This record gives sequence, structure tokens and C-alpha cells, in this order.
Amino acid sequence: MSDTQKTFADLGLSDEIVEAVTSAGYTTPTPIQEKAIPYVLMGRDVLGCAQTGTGKTASFTLPMIDILSAGRAKARMPRSLIIAPTRELAAQVAENFTKYGANTKLTMALLIGGVSFDDQESKLDRGVDVLIATPGRLLDHFERGKVLLTDVKVLVIDEADRMLDMGFIPDVERIVSLLPTIRQTLFFSATMAPEIKRIADKFLMNPKEVTVAPPASTADTVAQHLVRCAPKDKREVLRKIINRENVESALIFCNRKRDIGILHRSLVRHGFDAVQLHGDMTQPARMETLKKFKNNEARMVVCSDVAARGLDIKGLSHVFNFDVPSNAEDYVHRIGRTGRAGMTGRAFTISTSDDAKFLAAVQRLIKKDIPEVDEDGNPVGGAKGKSGGSAKAKPEAAEDAVAADEKASTEEKSGEKRSRRSRGGKKSAPKDSAPQTEAASAKEAPAPKTERSSSSVTGGGVVEQFPDKRRRGGRDDSSRVVGFGDDVPAFLLRPVPKKAMGG
Repeated sequence: MSDTQKTFADLGLSDEIVEAVTSAGYTTPTPIQEKAIPYVLMGRDVLGCAQTGTGKTASFTLPMIDILSAGRAKARMPRSLIIAPTRELAAQVAENFTKYGANTKLTMALLIGGVSFDDQESKLDRGVDVLIATPGRLLDHFERGKVLLTDVKVLVIDEADRMLDMGFIPDVERIVSLLPTIRQTLFFSATMAPEIKRIADKFLMNPKEVTVAPPASTADTVAQHLVRCAPKDKREVLRKIINRENVESALIFCNRKRDIGILHRSLVRHGFDAVQLHGDMTQPARMETLKKFKNNEARMVVCSDVAARGLDIKGLSHVFNFDVPSNAEDYVHRIGRTGRAGMTGRAFTISTSDDAKFLAAVQRLIKKDIPEVDEDGNPVGGAKGKSGGSAKAKPEAAEDAVAADEKASTEEKSGEKRSRRSRGGKKSAPKDSAPQTEAASAKEAPAPKTERSSSSVTGGGVVEQFPDKRRRGGRDDSSRVVGFGDDVPAFLLRPVPKKAMGG
């Protein structure tokens, strides 16, 4: 039998596990599962890297169930620990254990924020074989004395790159310091940046590296498209694409939480069955949203990057990037929600002229250009696309601001224009106006009034004028140097009366 035709039974898993996997509808392991599972069963530390949607979660849950099937947990002393960066990802891992461990008697606890401490503590008191937790909530329980980590035999750090992005690495380091030195550690990440590799070296001992896809690569099963438009047209363009596409279910990603609410209300107002999901929602509300989406009660979820990891929605047909992600790696994780487990999916990214920097970073990361189409789905080719990347793509307010800046810049270069304060454009400056132009100041003999400006003569016959900043809004924009050669006008050599100097 060739490698590509291996079954789960060929990987060394027990009959109970194989039966549970088969009942779930899977017969052939993915490349990451095929490579990682045998090493996990051997007790080796594993450093796994694979793009999102390739089955990393099952590559450690399946062998862990086999390893933990013998033995019994003690109260408050879990036998294994899985650390996940987000509540959704932790819940997804818990679902995998429930599904694949159906034929075993393993116990499990899920420690995430937004859920009652009492319910979680009662499970810990009974003893659990598998503890799945986010870093913050796990440390909360530890500091309360409700969990001890001295009996952990297997540690899993899932989505390590996301841990780094979210600033959880210090918490993870503290948790690892509480574990036994002798243990099996499984470290999984969708990308393997140098920082991630350095962190892995701290936690792992002689690991077996398993990589099945280039870091930060996108799945071939996802058809990617780029649509350019003006910022003010984004919602209309999104609606056109949704109406044109055969959208069975979709995630729509925004960069900011406030934009999620605005876009969600807009879609509902136009008759789309959409719900919203972001980090500020309570955990029960987030779980209710996911339940509606998975039960097909809602066709679309407008969400933040909290949904870019850990959401395994079977048959998700589309992903829409309403905003180009500011972190290029988030693009890989967002579109990785579709085209999973060998199925195909479609991803559309809506870009404006303001997104040029972020879009360039994404295309550098994935090492290819995203094929561009117009809002009707027609290929654009090498062109910039409708309103994309040009000055016309800016809103009218932005154009007015640019024009105003240019006008102000032109006026600042001309002393005569600066002196005209009234709409009538009178040529004679009012009494309390700014200093006159060079020609006018050279012709008039009276010394300048010190309460409005002061003049000084340098050795080279150079005069510097500094107008009263209060008259110009605190802006010293006319400190100009006027050259007279070797001839200094007589009026500049006159002594200044003491009265004028305030004496």
C-alpha cells in the first residue's frame, strides 16, 4: 500500500479510536496526521508546522486518547494539558476529544473565560484525564489552588504563533515552569517564524520536526480573489459579491470591533441572515452565535480574528475579508476556514487605496499575487482595477482635505497672500497683521514696532524677522533671511528708542 493510501489503522491507533474516527466520517489521514501520529505514539516530542485546515488538532488528540486510555486521574491533578490561545479554539479541541474519545472512559475539563468557576472547579475536583485551557483562566485556577500541574504527562501547545501574536508567551512560560521536567511536549503552529522556533527550543527536548507545507502558505483548495473599490463603496461591493456567489455559509472578517456592528446591521437591514462574533461578547453569547451558524440558522457571521482560529465549520463555502488584515499571517488563517479536509472554498478580499501597505505584506508572505476581479466577477488582469490604488478611490472629504493642504502650502510661500485676511482680498494689511513683504519693508523707513515683531542685524547685513507667534496661531512660518550684500539700509542702523523697548 502506498503512503498516500494509508488508513488510520496503519498509523498504530487502537481499534476503538479507528472506529470512532470512521464513525465521524474520516477514513484517510491528512499528511500532518500521517507524519505526526506515529511519533506521538512513540512518546517523542513533536514540533509540527502545517497550514491551517490540514487537521493539526486530530494529529495530537487521536494519539493522546490512545496514550491516556490506560491509567486514572487524581483529583485536581490532570494527566495531560492542552493550551490554546482562544476560547473558540479550546472549545474546538474539546469537541474533538468528545467525538474521538466516544469509545473510551476518559474525562475532560474545559477551562475558558466567560464561564462559571464553580462548574469548572467541580470537574477538576473529580479528576480529569485531559485539561484544555486558555492561559489566563488556567492561571486563575492555579492561583486559587484548584488545580495542580505536577502530574501532567503530556503537554500540547496549540497555535503557538497565535499565542505569540496575542502576547500569551509569558503566561505559557510560567505554566510550563509549573510542569514536571520529564514529560512529552507537542508544539504545533501554522507558521514557523524564527521567534516561534526559539520558543519551541525552550520547551522541547530533541523534538521530531514535522512540516507538511511551507510556512504561511495558503491551501490550493481555496480560490482567492481580490476586489478593489473606493472606501465608501465597500458595503455595496460586498453585497453584490454575496448576491452573485452561491454562498452557502460564510465568515466575513473585519479588523475593528466597531466595524463589525456597523456591517452586521447593514447586512441585516438589506435582508441578509447574518450574526456577529467578536471578543467583547460574553461567552454564552459567543457560543449561541456559533450554535446558530452551525445549525444553519444564520448563513453568515461578521467576525473579528477571534474566529480565524479554531472554527472548523464543515462545508464553509466562502470567506470574505471586508478589511485587509493588518497582520499578514491572519490572512492565511482567515481564508483557511474554508477549503478544509479536501473540500473547495472561495475567498474574496476587498481592498481600497488605504490598504496598499497591508495588501503588499500579504502578497509578500504568500509569495504570489492575489488574482484580481471586478465587483461583477470579471478578471481584471494586471490593471489596478476600478478605483483601486488611484487618487480617485479616496472619499470626497479626503480629496477636499488634500486640496486645502495644497492651497495652504501655496499661500504660505507668498507673504502678500498671507497678509490678506479678509474675503475681499484687500492689498493693504491691517494694523495688527503679520510683517510686510520684503520689498515693502525695504522701502519704508520707520522702525518695526516691537510689540508685533523684532528685527536684528547680523554682521553680514542679514535681517531676520520673527513675527509675534500669537498672531499666527503659534506658527513661526515667516522667519526669513533677507540678503542686502555689503550695503545696510540706514534705517536699520538707527538706535531703537528706549520707550519702544519698554524701558
